[in-house]
Amino acid sequence: MSELQSSPLFDIAINVDPPHNLGVTPLGTRRIVPVTGGSFSGRRLSGTVMRSAAADWILVRHDGSVLLDVRLTLKTDDDALIYMTYRGIRHSSPEVAQRLANGETVDPSDYYFRTTPVFETSHEKYEWMNNIICVAVGERLASEVRYKVFEIL
Repeated sequence: MSELQSSPLFDIAINVDPPHNLGVTPLGTRRIVPVTGGSFSGRRLSGTVMRSAAADWILVRHDGSVLLDVRLTLKTDDDALIYMTYRGIRHSSPEVAQRLANGETVDPSDYYFRTTPVFETSHEKYEWMNNIICVAVGERLASEVRYKVFEIL
């Protein structure tokens, strides 16, 4: 068995609006974060994040960890549509979590933020994306989320 290897797929910046807070549910504190656009760029593809077809369903667990359930539609520069979905986790100390909640810029090395993107498309040029697994390393800013997305080889 070999060790995992990866290759950079693209960097993505996702613009977000303030969350809709559903409050404390039996599973934790639920928030829905509207995605208002963004862009991505990599060696094999680049384009924009579609505004009207994306959101982040967040669950803040009782231990403070943030569970992500994100669904995006990417539009490549050559007009292909790619459905991107990922689940992930962001975890930090309570102090760092509060700073992030306040919209402060926090060094990403001060918190753990990882996701597992997968893709779906019918476009011939990008059908290879239907059969890959990725891992992304995230950074949370006040009105934007950034990821470095790596294809697992």
